[in-house]
Amino acid sequence: MHLAPPSTLRALSAADQAQLRDVAEEVSFPQGARLFEEGGHADRFWIVRTGTVTLDLRVPGRRAAVIETLGHQQLVGWSWLYAPYTWHLGAEATTPVRAHQFDAAAVRALCRRDPAFGQHIAEWVGGIVAHRLHAARTRLLDLYAPYGSGSTW
Repeated sequence: MHLAPPSTLRALSAADQAQLRDVAEEVSFPQGARLFEEGGHADRFWIVRTGTVTLDLRVPGRRAAVIETLGHQQLVGWSWLYAPYTWHLGAEATTPVRAHQFDAAAVRALCRRDPAFGQHIAEWVGGIVAHRLHAARTRLLDLYAPYGSGSTW
């Protein structure tokens, strides 16, 4: 594994990246397109080539809170790896987006066939989940807590 930020594709080895590329499909989304909705079935994921995607979280009685903005080589969607395969956030293209799209079932099958690859994918996605959980906590504290509550130190 490389020492790149876990949220980027560069966190995976060249061999792991190549295995993913072999099952990738190129897709495009116009600005404003919803990639997925919180609570929906997580059956695919994307790695952004160009453009930006925001992750958002529904907040009762308010507009959805933007948790994070993702761009070049970043993973969009992690819920596909963990049963029950339900999106925990929503995602929207904030600019036109070009991305590699992956069928979740096909990648999970690759992980089962090649345990070392599966471990690398699980560690990569787990690092992303931890990062996004921290980002969501910080963003929600910044938005809704009393001034100064967003500090985690």
